Amino acid sequence: MFQQQAKSMIPSVTLGGSIRAAFFTLAMVTPALAVELEEFSAPPKPTETTTDCAEGFIYDDATKACVTPEASIDDQAALYLDARELAWAGRLEDAIRVLARMEKTDKTLTYQGFVARKSGDWTSAESFYLAALDANPNNLLARSYYGQGLADAGFIKAAENQLSEIRQRGGRQTWPEIALRLHLDGADSGY
Repeated sequence: MFQQQAKSMIPSVTLGGSIRAAFFTLAMVTPALAVELEEFSAPPKPTETTTDCAEGFIYDDATKACVTPEASIDDQAALYLDARELAWAGRLEDAIRVLARMEKTDKTLTYQGFVARKSGDWTSAESFYLAALDANPNNLLARSYYGQGLADAGFIKAAENQLSEIRQRGGRQTWPEIALRLHLDGADSGY
């Protein structure tokens, strides 16, 4: 049900030229829904965590200051956004520290897989992705990341299977589907 709601709320994304996504006012949705919608729309946008805070620190929304991940008093949704942003920015060690503070869910397992894959550890990445998909077979982001890793490892058919799964699970025209399709076409989606 959520995927249908998210799909109807997500702006269209074009592949011609640059990928763009216009965000609607997130004040109209709950923080948890805002996190879910962001995953389905585009790569994370830089925030104070990557623009103002030095390595080893994240921006703590609650205190409005750069703090160590261990000192942050932000909620799980805010920490998740920090982990996602740090992973995308290549600050993998910082992302690991944030993920270590979080409850273990399919979403945190997905980003543990992302960090392992970006670190060159495909064996660990695959284990994290499979654990995330075991916990939630509808985790489209895990399927996209897993598919990209499979493609990089030379398992194109298996990667195409993940693309098919994303589409069958309501993920057509979402960022996970587009990113995996771009990756299979040889374009760099940034994932």
